Amino acid sequence: MANIIEKIFHLEKRELNKYYRESEQVLAYDEAMSKLTDDELRHKTVEFKEKLKNGASLESIKYEAYAVAREAAWRVLHQKPFQVQIIGSLVLNNGDIAEMKTGEGKTLTETMAVYLNALTGKGVHVITVNEYLASRDAEWMGQIYRFLGLTVGVNLASKSTNEKREAYACDVTYTTNSELGFDYLRDNMSPDLSGRVLRGLYFCVVDEADSVLIDESRTPLIISGGSRTAASQYQVADRFVKALKKDVDFTIDIKDKTCSLTDEGNNKAEKMFGIRNLYDPEYQDLVHRIHQALKANYIMARDVEYMVDDKHTIQLIDQFTGRIMPGREYNDGLQQAIQAKEGVEIKQETVVMATITYQNFFRLYEKLSGMTGTAKTEEEEFETIYNMKVIVIPTNKPIQRIDAPDYIFGTHKEKLDALVKAVKERHEKGQPILIGTVSVESNEEISALLTAAGIPHEVLNAKNQAREAEIISHAGEKGAVTLATNMAGRGTDIKLTDETRKLGGLCVFGTERHESRRIDNQLRGRAGRQGDPGFTRFFISFDDELLRRFAPDSLREQFQKNADGEPIESRLLTGAVTNAQKQIEGKNFDIRKNLKDYDDVLAKQRDIIYKKRDAILMADDIVDLVHDFFKTTGLYLCKQAIDKNANLDIVNGESLKRLVEPQFLPEGTISAAAYDGAQIEEAGEDLGEILYARYLEKRKTWPAEDADKIERNISLRVIDRNWQGHIDTMSHLRDGINLRSYAQKNPLQDYVNEGYELFAEMNEKAAVDTTFNLLNVRLKQKEPEPEEKVVVEAQPATTIGAIKPEKIVVATPPSQNDAAPQPEPIKKEANEQTDSSLADYRFTKADPLPQPTPDMSLEDRVKLAANNLRRANRQVIGDEAYAKVIKDYNDAVAALEQSRK
Repeated sequence: MANIIEKIFHLEKRELNKYYRESEQVLAYDEAMSKLTDDELRHKTVEFKEKLKNGASLESIKYEAYAVAREAAWRVLHQKPFQVQIIGSLVLNNGDIAEMKTGEGKTLTETMAVYLNALTGKGVHVITVNEYLASRDAEWMGQIYRFLGLTVGVNLASKSTNEKREAYACDVTYTTNSELGFDYLRDNMSPDLSGRVLRGLYFCVVDEADSVLIDESRTPLIISGGSRTAASQYQVADRFVKALKKDVDFTIDIKDKTCSLTDEGNNKAEKMFGIRNLYDPEYQDLVHRIHQALKANYIMARDVEYMVDDKHTIQLIDQFTGRIMPGREYNDGLQQAIQAKEGVEIKQETVVMATITYQNFFRLYEKLSGMTGTAKTEEEEFETIYNMKVIVIPTNKPIQRIDAPDYIFGTHKEKLDALVKAVKERHEKGQPILIGTVSVESNEEISALLTAAGIPHEVLNAKNQAREAEIISHAGEKGAVTLATNMAGRGTDIKLTDETRKLGGLCVFGTERHESRRIDNQLRGRAGRQGDPGFTRFFISFDDELLRRFAPDSLREQFQKNADGEPIESRLLTGAVTNAQKQIEGKNFDIRKNLKDYDDVLAKQRDIIYKKRDAILMADDIVDLVHDFFKTTGLYLCKQAIDKNANLDIVNGESLKRLVEPQFLPEGTISAAAYDGAQIEEAGEDLGEILYARYLEKRKTWPAEDADKIERNISLRVIDRNWQGHIDTMSHLRDGINLRSYAQKNPLQDYVNEGYELFAEMNEKAAVDTTFNLLNVRLKQKEPEPEEKVVVEAQPATTIGAIKPEKIVVATPPSQNDAAPQPEPIKKEANEQTDSSLADYRFTKADPLPQPTPDMSLEDRVKLAANNLRRANRQVIGDEAYAKVIKDYNDAVAALEQSRK
């Protein structure tokens, strides 16, 4: 083991020495750069761009470009990056993580790597964790880039589409991880190129990389819409679980933070909801709501995981930063379960329309890098998931901070009493003190104790985070006592005065160990910045959640026997805490890795769909793609019409004719006898060409420009609708896939295999829906108003995917799950001008629909009803008349089926 550690240390030292030698080459330009005038320094940007244009590599201009950015920082900000900052920036350019301690100047460090990569003209994205920092850094560091002739933009959630596009068009763009991810998803839902804002994912620098790429990697970005479950159903589940008894009706696993019904609880549920078997597949949604209600009531703690604000809205609290996460919600019904628990308005659960995890989004960049003060403990994860090394950058000055051993107590009360006493002693000397807590609840409890002890203090937590910058700016002053949640561990530096340095610098007291060692290290890192003095100590007890979950009972009993209320410094106990943290970190890594394995399946499918959308939007024409849709449809319809009695892959001519006519082709177009007994492949190819030929005849009657728009619009709408349905299907598959392990199966492999089959079916269905819509769309010039416009809408397919006609249920508004979706009006942002795409087309007004005569056969009635349904336009004839057309069709189908029985 010693040899392995020594080997690792040697490799790390060798890596650092390499960067040190490179930094020396940057410093070698120092004198030459200082002699240049401002204009000459500025002109270096033009020279570099010209060299790159003529085939030079970034590597060939790297050292000189770094020196230029360094000199510009001095002239504009009067700050010249130290050698350690040059090393950190070289690490960033190499696509790795630079771990730099608090106060070492990460924001200035990034500027050299950003400048170099911005010279390519491909755009550099600098990611911060909130919009305040994005705006601040774009203005502050942006001065360097603007001085050197580069453009700088900042992308915020409040900006319009045009403003976002302008921001991303800049050489350097500052934004947040969440807004960038949502912009990517919105771009890939846009019905036209004018709705897109991004121009590619080239080079990215992620500030607080551990927070974004590790802590938040399990939180998917989701764009959703459309309601699912009524609010009352969550309320019923909530009332049910509140009446249950712990350890009788349900159990809690404190380590895994899960709840489960016991047999007694299952019996009560069946009695309460009037069902025979709770775990019958038809009640899976009910079981899910009960489990989410259990989790909301007995696992999720108010003012720890979430809070209720003044507007009676549930606000999530980031467990790693202690900050509120505006706009974030738990998914899968947990948000609604918490709303029911707290008695606030229940917002309806929605259907996912687009989603991606940070793991998969950030891996789309050509080059990804990051900075943070704490990454070494997650080195394996960075390398495994992102292929990034963690390089620990030396501090510019030696660290003088004293990290004292933990004080360990038997009870929560003993711990807090000792904490207040220690705060009082140091406060009387005037030393500034920062007290870190793990939750709003703990924060407020200690605040009350400090007030009772007569110690003036500031409180910083998720409820008043708007005052964060103001409170932190005074936290290093004489006599200051600041009580803060984890949010004090990142962001603005706590600066000392000369007087407080003499008093020992900032004193940091932690009141509980976090699940992650990184969070503890971040809190310690607030003291002792840039060689300042400082002191840190953690106060912990056996009532703390971490020790309750992981400390062995024997250790607790042994400690409490000998405890007398005085603090104990025990290497054994401190080691037990560290081991518990390592266990949790390892388990969380496994969870995130497992998430990646599953999400990679959907990621590959997403990539295929988004590339197909790009082809539709960007290609000169999509004639070949449309032709492929028709070929796929021909094969699909023939597969649906196989002769099941013959038990061979041959077509039943009559079945095929019923599928194709009149939904895809007019009556009498194909001969059943010609296809009877044909091989599927041969028949499918022939039918696809017949369908396509029919479409080409129709297409010739349209203006070429209109035909192209119709094809693109219908193709995009159908693909988007089917993709959204597929996301939901994959979500349901994943929810139940882990049960396969009980049957000695590999859940992940099953998920991969079944996901592939579902994706193939989805693509096939999208092709059929597109074909149906193109064959049935009708076009008519509108009367000129100020200008001539035409509008197109798709009509619903009636028999896709079935050998016999199926009943259709009318819904208002149209369901998102229709086999062939109707294009909806494009919704634009408030500040954006409406652009016409689908709004350029409209169907002709339908002629009066013929009605069946008394002597008409049942077969003819079905054909007539199907033809009426094909011709009917809901927008023209209205909901009531359209509902009657569907009812007539369903009645005709039912009568025909009954007669055949």
